[in-house]
Amino acid sequence: MKTLHPTKYATLLFALCLLFTSNAQELTKASPEAVGMSSDRLEALSNTFQAYVDDGELPGATILVARKGKVAYFEPFGKNDLENNIPMTHTSMFRIASQTKAIVSVGIMMLQEQGKLLITDPVGKYIPAFMDTKVAVSKDDGSYDIVKANRPITVRDLLTHTSGVSYGQGIASDLWEKAEIQGWYFADREEPILATVTRMADLPFESQPGEQFVYGYNTDILGALIEVVSEKPLDIFLKESIFDPLGMADAHFYLPKEKKQRLAVVYSPSENGLEPAPNPGGMIGQGAYVEGPRKSFSGGAGLLSTSMDYAKFLQMMLNKGTFNGKRIISPKTVELMTVNHLGKASFPWVGGTGFGLGFSVVEDLGDRGTLGSVGEYGWGGAYHSSYWVDPKEELVVVYFTQLIPAGDVDDHGKLRSLIYQALVD
Repeated sequence: MKTLHPTKYATLLFALCLLFTSNAQELTKASPEAVGMSSDRLEALSNTFQAYVDDGELPGATILVARKGKVAYFEPFGKNDLENNIPMTHTSMFRIASQTKAIVSVGIMMLQEQGKLLITDPVGKYIPAFMDTKVAVSKDDGSYDIVKANRPITVRDLLTHTSGVSYGQGIASDLWEKAEIQGWYFADREEPILATVTRMADLPFESQPGEQFVYGYNTDILGALIEVVSEKPLDIFLKESIFDPLGMADAHFYLPKEKKQRLAVVYSPSENGLEPAPNPGGMIGQGAYVEGPRKSFSGGAGLLSTSMDYAKFLQMMLNKGTFNGKRIISPKTVELMTVNHLGKASFPWVGGTGFGLGFSVVEDLGDRGTLGSVGEYGWGGAYHSSYWVDPKEELVVVYFTQLIPAGDVDDHGKLRSLIYQALVD
């Protein structure tokens, strides 16, 4: 029998290694039936979302459903750009806004695993301005008092949105407006994120630490904390620690110019149908993600990504911290992140739901009243995107579109209903 020359054998082995490496960073596709889903029943999902596009309620969207570690459904709908008739594709890129929060929260937990911080630490241990913070207290006449915080804000307070910091539009909104810190949009800022959050520390927060769930700049502060503790800019830390190991080549705070054509246009509803949001605009707009100053890395709302890249991150979480042989965090850390931490601070928006370390968490399915599972965790983004992980069903869902404000479109509810009705095993 003819044998390979050692050099040829080495070349072949090297080629196979390259092939394995290139494929190892992808979620592989499978037929829906192979993972306990129905192709016929998934047609209702396709038909419904095509109708949203045809009726002018959505410009375009992508839906990715992975089950048991395989992609069972991944479909683009509509257009990336209606005016120029550019279709939505599997590689379209999206502003993922608050879906950034989960990734940055994982980054914080990685630093705890490396012994560089504890989530029970006061934030002021690393960013001194946060050691003594203030709280605004409303008065009956519509004014407010400013009092000292009862205790220092901890890292865990930030992870659970119980630090009391809002998006600057609450009780003392006049002071936040004067400081020019309001809203979640940072892409046009000329100052680094650490400088912005240090200025936040001098402003009065909405509630005492640990007492209420207040959605706001918590994860932006965590992003600045990562920069201090890791001694790296947030974009570099996330690239080295999460994006590169998971093969998330399309996750960026600011888009490389060569990827500009893949970025979906943001639309807003109007009396004349969907119209492009202002360019660059602010919170409602295209944003400064291509032409902006590229100085502020918003850990709360700054990233752009593709559906596949975000699904890799979520599959890592579902896999208890690993993806394609790369361990990002430990199983016990995933367990801690995906249970309710709110205690007496109730979740204000949906029944049966708590909040963990970066994710909302389902605790009572009947109280929530929509299809899913106890233990499911997820969140969404300002541009009307959504995601969730259902460990019981071994399910990952990523839904991206670019619509702000969303109006009364009921796509999120139907997305959930039509995915779960397609589970048959």
